[in-house]
Amino acid sequence: MDEQTAAQPVVRRAAKKKAANRPKALWMKIREPLAQSRVAKGVLTSMFAQALRFVKLTNPTVAGSIKLDGTYEVDEPGIVALWHGQHLLAPVFYPSSRELVAMVSRSADAELNAMVLEKFGIDAVRGSGGRQNTRHFDKGGAKALIALKKALDAGKNVAMIADIPHGKPREAGMGVILLARLSGRPIISAAIATSRRKVLEKSWDKTTISLPFGRSAMAIGDLIYVPKDADEAEMERKRQLLTDTLNAATAEAYALVDGVR
Repeated sequence: MDEQTAAQPVVRRAAKKKAANRPKALWMKIREPLAQSRVAKGVLTSMFAQALRFVKLTNPTVAGSIKLDGTYEVDEPGIVALWHGQHLLAPVFYPSSRELVAMVSRSADAELNAMVLEKFGIDAVRGSGGRQNTRHFDKGGAKALIALKKALDAGKNVAMIADIPHGKPREAGMGVILLARLSGRPIISAAIATSRRKVLEKSWDKTTISLPFGRSAMAIGDLIYVPKDADEAEMERKRQLLTDTLNAATAEAYALVDGVR
């Protein structure tokens, strides 16, 4: 085998890696101009909202899927917890008859997320969900939690991403737990899945893009309450419980759409 032949697999791998990185490189190139153009952001978010509606329309729910309409009304208002990267379809599954306020991060990309939520009548507050220790809340995160508590006090449901951006995926942070303790309202662990999907394996959270013309399902875990007098040890136990409950709900949703139950 000559040197040129031996080098071919290396060249092919390099070409594949370069091709895989093109979408990310393109996004990084256009994100700043988008952030400065209200017209561009409006068009993009409208397109994305319509795409979500199309995916929901073409993915009928399977038997065993939970319907939020009226199911948890007696326990509302509550805190809907979702995993990062698995939450994209949440706006189209949430019943429009119930008010919802969602926490969205303060990153540049998250502004587009907030604008998409507005298309579905969902209010957004900007902040961070908090890390493992309850003391690790910056000023913005604390303000966001206060805003979410006020929404709960007003009878509105709220939604939070449970794991920490660029942290350990599928591991709940403390933000949802702290809000549950402050408000006395239950945590509703929710997961949504479709049978046709594309997993972005190189993303830190394995972001899942749901595709049309398949089946869909929503799964809900047992409600979690956090006592108002919970100490740090109890808060940590509830955090672990939320992690386990959300992972179980996620496994249930995928089992439903993949027909492995």
